[in-house]
Amino acid sequence: MNAAASGHGPRIYLVAGEESGDRLGAALIHALRAARSDIQFSAVGGGHMAAEGVPSLFPLGELAIVGFAAIIRDLPAILKRINETADAVVAAKPDLLIIIDSPEFTHRVARKVRAKAPQIPIVDYVCPSVWAWRSGRARAMRGYVDRVLALLPFEPEAMVRLGGPPTDFVGHPLSEQVGQLRPEGGPASRLEGPPLVLAMPGSRSGEIRRMADVFGAALGQLAVQSGPFEVVVPTVERLEATVREAVARWPVPARLVTRPEEKYASFRLARAALAKSGTSTLELALAGVPMVTGYKVAGLEAVVARLLIKVPSVILANLVLGRNVVPEFLQEDCTAENLSAALAPLLSDTPQRRTQVEAFGQLDGIMKIGQGSPSERAAAVVLATIPGI
Repeated sequence: MNAAASGHGPRIYLVAGEESGDRLGAALIHALRAARSDIQFSAVGGGHMAAEGVPSLFPLGELAIVGFAAIIRDLPAILKRINETADAVVAAKPDLLIIIDSPEFTHRVARKVRAKAPQIPIVDYVCPSVWAWRSGRARAMRGYVDRVLALLPFEPEAMVRLGGPPTDFVGHPLSEQVGQLRPEGGPASRLEGPPLVLAMPGSRSGEIRRMADVFGAALGQLAVQSGPFEVVVPTVERLEATVREAVARWPVPARLVTRPEEKYASFRLARAALAKSGTSTLELALAGVPMVTGYKVAGLEAVVARLLIKVPSVILANLVLGRNVVPEFLQEDCTAENLSAALAPLLSDTPQRRTQVEAFGQLDGIMKIGQGSPSERAAAVVLATIPGI
């Protein structure tokens, strides 16, 4: 029985697997309530959803698992939570299930729910990276996902090409931060005053330990080549000790910032950035900060990645722009010499710098920035997917 026939407001169950998904879920709950005040929510989530008045079935931290070895070690606990979550969703009889990112967890929940209660529509918020690797997942998703909400503008076309479920581009949450990330004086103002270089070696402790030494060596070489500059390392409180220990070995001093307002201020002032490939590259591009990127993974993961990854770049900014404007140095190419040589031209008004700045200027149109919030667009699609309302 759908919401309209039963006489109560729509019932929506949200399932997230990590903090980023919890934040997306909380923003979506807020937008859905603004559109319809009678919606009832249940969730597997974290503190952000709880702050919206939707507590979690169990603590989200139990699912914060990264890496092949950790998944194998914790498999029995993960499987227990998958079954528990699917059973809770089926028992709640919602009008819609929204799974949010973390496909290793949420997609298994969705498949079990579809098998036990095929009448429940399922929306997947955050398109899995089927365009990059394991493309067969797109077609498989048609069996248990009715609609996908994509954060990146090229994903709907990719899902059509790969035979996936209907997909709507709703926008990336980073697009709501552009006002805080960009300097009031425009891109040219970044060339005024002493240079500030952002160093972003990763958002997980393993990445930081793996990338910090090569980043520090690159910045040391850059200081010899280009003269003095300030280094700022944006991080979060839970990683501050790890980052502080790592940068203590650098040949140049580095200032850590953990509060959001400090991070935004450093982005507005930054002349250039040295970043690990990942979401941070899109954040820097939206801010208009020219960058050089690098990444290394362990030997086995590198072999697997080379076999599976099918995209011309691993840099989100490059993929969104559709061309490789940001230099990237991966694995054996990720050396201090390569990183510093590519970073040096970005500290002054050079063709290399202008190429990136001009390309980043196209992102507002590509990502629909200023055309409503991503959570509002996502809420509209969600409501249109609920039967009978």
